[in-house]
Amino acid sequence: MQFPRIGLFPKSAGADIAETLNHLAEFLTKRKHKLFIEQSNAALLSHLSVTALASDKIGAQCDLIIVIGGDGSLLKAARAIADNNIPIIGINRGQLGFLADINPQELEQTLTPILNGEYYEEQRTMLCAQIVQNKQLTSMHLALNDVVLHHGYIARLIEFEIYINDQFVVDHRADGLITSTPTGSTAYALSGGGPIVYPTLDVITLMPMFPHTLSARPIVVHKNSKIRLVITPSNRIDAKISCDGQTHLSLTANDEIHIQAHTNSLRLLHPKSYNYFAVLREKLGWNINLTK
Repeated sequence: MQFPRIGLFPKSAGADIAETLNHLAEFLTKRKHKLFIEQSNAALLSHLSVTALASDKIGAQCDLIIVIGGDGSLLKAARAIADNNIPIIGINRGQLGFLADINPQELEQTLTPILNGEYYEEQRTMLCAQIVQNKQLTSMHLALNDVVLHHGYIARLIEFEIYINDQFVVDHRADGLITSTPTGSTAYALSGGGPIVYPTLDVITLMPMFPHTLSARPIVVHKNSKIRLVITPSNRIDAKISCDGQTHLSLTANDEIHIQAHTNSLRLLHPKSYNYFAVLREKLGWNINLTK
């Protein structure tokens, strides 16, 4: 059997989530898969034989993770299983569905071939951000979309320096910087005018946010690059770091953020029929026929 042990990561709350989760669990139980569920939602499947575990423990017990929710739910699950090198699938109960792309109305028809070994697999780069304060590593955080340096205020500029592979690049005064994976190129970086990057390319994009110079442009570097952001001593306001828009930390002058690709890539599974450009056309409204 392909994927004998499957972990379920449902988004918390919502009648539609509970309905899809129950449908999925009953379908997988009939197929004789052993099921695990993120423990905060275990009560939703109390009528079935499902093992509840903390989100950071499920990955070690499973061969596959299925997320029920939106892209935000998949981002959260991706960080939780990053060290386990197991694949993940998203059933879309959110708004966009760039990552969680399986239609819940076609759940069984779509999942059956995938669970039988017929699927398209992508390796998606993840980022690791290390916070260094007073020359000491204080914390480490993962991101599938982006690591964002920002200030959290209106019309205020942060002063910071960018180094790549220990070579000085530029001294910025800006609202911040979006350090994005190809996956994140259709997230926050897209709204800032960044490029859409094909998801399997081995690159990282640095996207300045409202820089105080007309010459500032996005920079694309190889994913093996080591990026270092330094909050300059002259910076007058608190800076913040956000990972995937879900993890937030405060920084002060002289603090550093070291960013590089995580050791493991995320293994994202799609149906065999998956077409990235079709997804872009649908989600970004490119289907308009301008000749009519």
